[in-house]
Amino acid sequence: MRFNHVANRIDAAHFELVVAMLRECLGFVELRRTERAIWLRQPGANVDLQFSRSATTARDDDKLRSQVAFLSDTPRADLQALADWLGARGLEAMVGAYSDREFYLDAPSAFVDFVIEAMRPELADYDIPA
Repeated sequence: MRFNHVANRIDAAHFELVVAMLRECLGFVELRRTERAIWLRQPGANVDLQFSRSATTARDDDKLRSQVAFLSDTPRADLQALADWLGARGLEAMVGAYSDREFYLDAPSAFVDFVIEAMRPELADYDIPA
């Protein structure tokens, strides 16, 4: 087996807005779409994201432990830019910190079971052959 994608849930009411943010702000491209889900890839990456529309009203209380993670030299600032983008479009979003090198963005009404994380590149400097 070979790793292909990771799937998370987005509230159906905010689904298209979150997809637009990923496309406009982070350069993701749409790979495939169905009535209930979308598959996206960021150019240069080799793992895809699948997001499914969700009608659940109960958010995961422990969702800070489930992330869609990015590397960034300026993680807090980059996440704040995404929070500002969402806020300007009417979706409340906030940035928090796991440490001084790892930060997260939550949009509580949209993200059902995950947050978006950004961390310094050295945290993912693993010595694993390609």
